[in-house]
Amino acid sequence: MTFATLTALAAEGAEHHGGNVQAETFIFGVIAFVAFVALSLVTLSYRNVANRHANKADAWTRKNGTPTPEAHGH
Repeated sequence: MTFATLTALAAEGAEHHGGNVQAETFIFGVIAFVAFVALSLVTLSYRNVANRHANKADAWTRKNGTPTPEAHGH
């Protein structure tokens, strides 16, 4: 067999039978979306953390006489 014949046979055997590439790869987008939603929930869980311990900040201020370095109005 010649190289051209082998190539033709290989191409015929590897023929793609229908299907939609977008439908086949849709799951990757779904996985990425779920991952980003999970990461955003983790990020949002750290919201307002500095204000949860206001009593500790007040105690530090009473002891040292100046506001905490982290307390810059946010």
